[in-house]
Amino acid sequence: MATDAPPPYRRILLTRMKFIGDVVLTTPVIRSVRAAYPDAFVAYMGDRNAVVLLEQNPGLNEIIPFDYTKPTLIEQTRVALHLWRRKFDLVVDMFGNPRSALLTRLSGAPVRVGPARPGRGRLYTIEVHDDGKRRTAIEFHNRSIAAAGIPPSAGKTEIFLTDDERREARIYLRWLNGGTAPPDLPKPVIGLYPGATWPAKQWLPERFGELADLITSKLGVQVILFAGPHDTMAVDAVMKNSSSQVKVLTALPLRQVAAVMSHCRVVVANDGGPLHIAAALGVPTIGLFGPGEDDIWFPYERAEGHRALRRDVPCHPCHLDFCNREGKGFMECMRLLTVAEVFSAVQGAFLR
Repeated sequence: MATDAPPPYRRILLTRMKFIGDVVLTTPVIRSVRAAYPDAFVAYMGDRNAVVLLEQNPGLNEIIPFDYTKPTLIEQTRVALHLWRRKFDLVVDMFGNPRSALLTRLSGAPVRVGPARPGRGRLYTIEVHDDGKRRTAIEFHNRSIAAAGIPPSAGKTEIFLTDDERREARIYLRWLNGGTAPPDLPKPVIGLYPGATWPAKQWLPERFGELADLITSKLGVQVILFAGPHDTMAVDAVMKNSSSQVKVLTALPLRQVAAVMSHCRVVVANDGGPLHIAAALGVPTIGLFGPGEDDIWFPYERAEGHRALRRDVPCHPCHLDFCNREGKGFMECMRLLTVAEVFSAVQGAFLR
């Protein structure tokens, strides 16, 4: 008799091996899988530096970190043995690079889903082909579980924090402002992320400095900068171009960064991981896009205070890490984004 019930999987592995933002963008898949299989064992494998954001997720029974700092052969063997011992009956690979494809195959799962790519397709039992239609990143990942017979039922990203994590972040923010007594923050907080993995995705840092001054003077809030270990030059440029009492948040573990971010009223971020963390926490997020495609990588609702800002230029989307144009065309996509335009978006989100 025909049925619409999903296949009877009991042990499921989901994997998106790399990149913080990309891992966050797979969280709707976790919710959909758990909704379809409330009693299944569901695990997630990925870069240890990114999958910490999946801790406390009620849809997961296990998180399997891959440590890229260890020798490849040793770590790959360790993880492969771990996967084999778990006896998964379904693996859904949402990355599809050579390593993730190989680990998927070595898991021994009888059903293995992954993207159809030359040289790797034979490692999967179900290949997901690109039909050329434009989709958001969330819709793209949903196709992977749909190929395995699992109905996508969730569309929002999410990160789960404990009450202790939020409380400690509030204490940290009060400490940044020189006080510990008040139970609440002395001022609302707006966060800025001026860094980027690649220079082409970076809005001019000096404009972040000007934006910080405008936000401080017009909205009466505390501005903090979120910065990663490679964002020193960007942070220095912001601080040199700002006369406000901007606080810089550096050297915190990723979950603590997320906890602090959860207390922000608005976050302004270049196209990168912190942008997706903020949106997944439900913080109104202003995403600044240059070479990237906001219709794909910013699947967030404007009705919830989120907004992507991007200017059309002849070379978009270039997908370049470094701008290859010269003269007036150099970084044109970012230079056309004005401080006034970004502030207007921040103000709208703050006052909503």
